[in-house]
Amino acid sequence: MLYRSGSYEISQNAGQILSKIAKIIQDYREYDVLVEGNTDTDRISRTNIRNNWDPSVLRGSSVVQALQNDYGVDPTRLTAAGRGEYNPVATNSTAEGKERNRRTQIIITPKLDQFMELIDQAPGY
Repeated sequence: MLYRSGSYEISQNAGQILSKIAKIIQDYREYDVLVEGNTDTDRISRTNIRNNWDPSVLRGSSVVQALQNDYGVDPTRLTAAGRGEYNPVATNSTAEGKERNRRTQIIITPKLDQFMELIDQAPGY
């Protein structure tokens, strides 16, 4: 999901996509969900925004809260995180690249005990 510069509000179009993602998350209850917020390199000058870490975390948090409050995803399965400007998928030297970098990524992961079981099943080297 992409964001306007300096914003962490989920757009109506992104909300439609989020409802589909929430359905998948609900169908796979044995997995946890990590929502990572990202941003571009532009500095934001707002009250309570210290640097680009803050909007990235707020983006992750806004998606987590929507999944919980609007779509009923169990909050014990959700984690919000931010990666600041340090995980770009495009150049920050163009407006288009910056737009692509202002995003959240939703990562679905096995629970730790399931992960350990996978490790135990992995072939030895």
